[in-house]
Amino acid sequence: MLVGLTGGIGSGKSAAADRFAEWDIDVVDADLASRAVVEPGMPALQKITEHFGEQLLQADGSLDRAELRKIVFANVEERKWLQGLLHPLISQYLQVQIAESSSPYCLLVNPLLLESGQGSWCDEVVVVDVSEEVQISRTMARDDNSRSQVEAIVAAQLKREDRLAQASRTLTNDGDLAHLYRQVDALHRALLAS
Repeated sequence: MLVGLTGGIGSGKSAAADRFAEWDIDVVDADLASRAVVEPGMPALQKITEHFGEQLLQADGSLDRAELRKIVFANVEERKWLQGLLHPLISQYLQVQIAESSSPYCLLVNPLLLESGQGSWCDEVVVVDVSEEVQISRTMARDDNSRSQVEAIVAAQLKREDRLAQASRTLTNDGDLAHLYRQVDALHRALLAS
């Protein structure tokens, strides 16, 4: 069984995924895949630097992801170009990892699960839900980004109500970690029983 886990930036997807991992569930993370496909020497990194320029490379030859994020969240066409390049590569990488999973079910964590179409791969779609204001405040504190930059990221993501409409299950992360973990634990037991 493949279980998709998604939610907007700052919703607590990583905390929920970490808890599933504590139950020895294989976690396949699209953020890790997105880093792997743009490592130095990978064809995608060369295409990105050809398109955006060498200034996106750090001294060690790796991608300056923060600088790229500023560009693509300020320009819809550039974001679409980047997604067109990376989404097929990320999907291929994820499918290999999912196929290698050996736990009772596999958890696919992707902030763009629904936007990328990967939700259709999943037997269950779990949304980690919080209010937009909580997303913004958590992300500003975590990433040291300006409010306007975080708001631009939130605005570029699927709207909260659209994400919830596509969920088969929801984790509400408006409390502390213990509150989230209790929900994850209950969901884990339900998934094992299904």
